[in-house]
Amino acid sequence: MASSKLQLPADDSVLLLVTHSNLSTFAADIRVSQQTTVEALKDKLWRKTGTAVSSMRLELRDDTGAKVADLDDDSAPLAAYAPYNGYRIHVVDLDPSSVTSGGWLEDTSLVNKYKMSDEAYNKLDTNFRKFKEKMVPKNPTSDDKESEKHMEELCANIKVGDRCEVEPGAKRGTVKFVGRAEALGRGFWVGVQYDEPLGKHDGMVKGIRFFECPQGHGAIVRPEKVKVGDFPERDPFEEDEI
Repeated sequence: MASSKLQLPADDSVLLLVTHSNLSTFAADIRVSQQTTVEALKDKLWRKTGTAVSSMRLELRDDTGAKVADLDDDSAPLAAYAPYNGYRIHVVDLDPSSVTSGGWLEDTSLVNKYKMSDEAYNKLDTNFRKFKEKMVPKNPTSDDKESEKHMEELCANIKVGDRCEVEPGAKRGTVKFVGRAEALGRGFWVGVQYDEPLGKHDGMVKGIRFFECPQGHGAIVRPEKVKVGDFPERDPFEEDEI
């Protein structure tokens, strides 16, 4: 008699983005097995968002933001809703008195702040300003120069078109940009087009086009996170065993 259980490959995990109805600036990536039940997923998300499991409704949305399904069966495995890498789990907090409501976790203007005058601060025997002045080297730019030199040496072995693997996560892709990007910070950067939608953009950052790739496949990282070599695109249907 055939088993009625849903048969899944050994590595059935998907990488999902998590957003929240009350937290406009909150976004996190989670990798979760498709065998995980909706109830277990809610428990995992409670630890990340602060929304109680009993007050949580989950929506599965695709990479364009369109709703695919309501995850309304707590006993169902995630696989029942057929999520793909890059899809989004949107947490809807149904509790009007939730700790996440009212903007308290995001809007610092709602928090009363204690302010100390510069005169009072300088009279303290020890403070961070005095510590920082003591620790600043005679040549404060020497470390920056060494760091940039190291990054430049790494970039000398990275070329546009190289296949690569990016840490953390051993994400594979193709190098699309190598060089300075002052808009992003000092030093050298490497632009990568990931094989899967594990990136954050389409090659445009802060209004500057560094390279072109499909939306959600682009990333720009420091060269020490990039390893070039024979890293072919992974076959999602490849089986480890025969």
